[in-house]
Amino acid sequence: MLALHIQNETSRLRAVVLGSAIHNGPTPSAQEAYDPKSLEHILAGTYPIEADMIQEMEAFHKVFEKYDVKVYRPETIDNYNQIFTRDIGFVIDDIFIKANILPDRERELHAIQYIIDQINPKKLVRPPEEVHIEGGDVMLWNDYIFIGTYKGSDYKEYITARTNLQGVAYIKALFPGKKVKEFDLVKSKIEARDNALHLDCCFQPVGTDKGIIYKSGFREEADYMFLVNLFGKENLFHLTREEMYDMNSNVFSIAPNVVVSEKNFTRLNAWLREHRFTVEEIPYAEIAKQEGLLRCSTLPLIRD
Repeated sequence: MLALHIQNETSRLRAVVLGSAIHNGPTPSAQEAYDPKSLEHILAGTYPIEADMIQEMEAFHKVFEKYDVKVYRPETIDNYNQIFTRDIGFVIDDIFIKANILPDRERELHAIQYIIDQINPKKLVRPPEEVHIEGGDVMLWNDYIFIGTYKGSDYKEYITARTNLQGVAYIKALFPGKKVKEFDLVKSKIEARDNALHLDCCFQPVGTDKGIIYKSGFREEADYMFLVNLFGKENLFHLTREEMYDMNSNVFSIAPNVVVSEKNFTRLNAWLREHRFTVEEIPYAEIAKQEGLLRCSTLPLIRD
């Protein structure tokens, strides 16, 4: 049995599901795009090719091996994008929550069934159909569970709105002992620079008391101020609009002092090193064109 254990974003990682770019399929049509950034690259003819994405994911895999992390990969589905495992499920404490994802993506859950089979069935939950929640919107910070959502009345019209208020209520009911705080995120169907697809597109904790944040990703200044007050302004790295677009907040922590980051994030990586983090730099700029990065392509199962 897999003894699941996740209580924050940065404790020492022991086991993780890393997505896969193998048999990723052809470049989607504009109509098939799930987000504005993918659409932008489809239209520009710069959408990433499979060979480049496989190489980037292998670089990530090598870092996990270096730190002796047990890595699971999804079973391959032909002609299908299986990079972003964060969307399909997530662990809180010792509970695995299957996400209600876009219906087209249900197959991605079947591809990790062999892992799910190793989890105590009592520790597996699937929210009811009306509850929308994806792993990219769920962030654990010890006593807190931070959840990205979209409170606009036009929620249904946004394919980029992935977690609804029923999702927030569901997590509150499931974990009554935790402080659940939701954040209303800015969404756009057409401009990736103004679209926080998930909470991890505009915020992520690093270390034990630091974080990366993009102020304009929050629809309410009060939500941004909540994090400033919790972490302290001097402990937060503030992103520019272009850095947010390049997914600078979507790094991934292997330990409190070890962060995997994209090699082109020069300003962020310098700041992390100034604050005594070990930064494992890898190429991930091709995968970033699909509006997802390092955190999006991982599903952590066990942290110390």
